[in-house]
Amino acid sequence: MSRLMISACLAGEAVRYDGEPLEFVDPRVLNWLRDGRAFLFCPEVEGGLPTPRDPAEIKGTGSGEAVLKGTATVTTENGGSVTDAFVTGAQKALALCLAKGVRFALLKERSPSCGSHQVYNGHFSGTRIPGQGVTAALLAQHGIHVFSEEELDALAALMI
Repeated sequence: MSRLMISACLAGEAVRYDGEPLEFVDPRVLNWLRDGRAFLFCPEVEGGLPTPRDPAEIKGTGSGEAVLKGTATVTTENGGSVTDAFVTGAQKALALCLAKGVRFALLKERSPSCGSHQVYNGHFSGTRIPGQGVTAALLAQHGIHVFSEEELDALAALMI
């Protein structure tokens, strides 16, 4: 049976930076949780950040992978560094996935932690760029297949 880590916000948990829960939770997510095939995780909260918290974006080129290499940072809109919290949360996510034999992760697109295909450009302008968040990059580097909420159909086909 395939195991799955899910961004806690995608199950309606109020862990997003603004403290607001997502309004729509896909029934498949709830079914996977109910069946014991999935567990919830928020790398930002597990990395030590509060809810709510200041918005953060990756500054520098290379997105999450560059943060892991130490050549980019994660900063708040006010200029504070939250890089350590993002890296710690990613490391905790990876350790839990490895311990539980997780093959797949369903992560929140565009998040500086969880974005699997897009993140924001680091200028707090609302501009999206190709790239992965810190947690998504670390999981992918270790062979965990990362999906966004926009790829639920493809993930569901593999969760059979």
